[in-house]
Amino acid sequence: LGQDIIQVCKARNIPCIAADSKSLDITRYQDVMEFCRRYPDISAIINCAAYNAVDDAEIQWRKAFLVNGTGVRNLALAANSCKVPLVHYSSDYVFDGMQNTPYTLADTPNPLSRYGKSKLLGEQYVRDLAHCYFLIRTSWVFGRGNINFARKILEWSREKTELKVVTDQVSSPTYTVDLARATMDLLATGLFGLYHIANTGACSRFAWAEHILARTGWKGTLIPARSDDFKTAARRPSYSVLDPYGTGESIGYALPTWQDATDRFLKEIGVIL
Repeated sequence: LGQDIIQVCKARNIPCIAADSKSLDITRYQDVMEFCRRYPDISAIINCAAYNAVDDAEIQWRKAFLVNGTGVRNLALAANSCKVPLVHYSSDYVFDGMQNTPYTLADTPNPLSRYGKSKLLGEQYVRDLAHCYFLIRTSWVFGRGNINFARKILEWSREKTELKVVTDQVSSPTYTVDLARATMDLLATGLFGLYHIANTGACSRFAWAEHILARTGWKGTLIPARSDDFKTAARRPSYSVLDPYGTGESIGYALPTWQDATDRFLKEIGVIL
């Protein structure tokens, strides 16, 4: 996502100062403040940093809370000091997935995992501390620069002729290219607040894998499974589709469908023409 934010900024001739975890540790408040003091003309802080190892967070929960909670607090305070808005990304995993209709901005979070709780803590810091902010919940993020479900499916398909994928986890895949564009368009509006941003439509993990494998011409067998068939440390919400109400009204358009986004991703990484 950070890489695609940079690309959007370049395309729009917007100056962008990018920092990775080696050049800036957001969990260290003094480091964050010193970094911001070096750039007095910044107009916004966009936080693409996150601890997103969902299962590992069940054990390494202190690290998850440090990055997804304390780090966000530090950025919120820095944004206040610089008198600029903070853009922060949260997750569909703040919800428990117990309902069967898309989650709205008014629905109450109830995370099932420590990862989800760490993301909720970040949300709370943003809303409690930041003077002006864009708090963006998104779901099933994928793109060229990160480890994600789409890449895993492609990797597994090269190694196996049979794959089992769950049918009982449903959400909306979100392409970092589209999320980055929507973020910068939203930032330009000055309409601060909470948003749900994801590609249009929803699918199960199975249906998403089926689409990817069909587009790549895989000849193996895809087998439907249930979450209970796999032993994972963290529980995932079974239905975590985000209702995008408010986003289209603010930026003037809905994001492309998840199918279109997936196809563009596959072309971007050279898997299909």
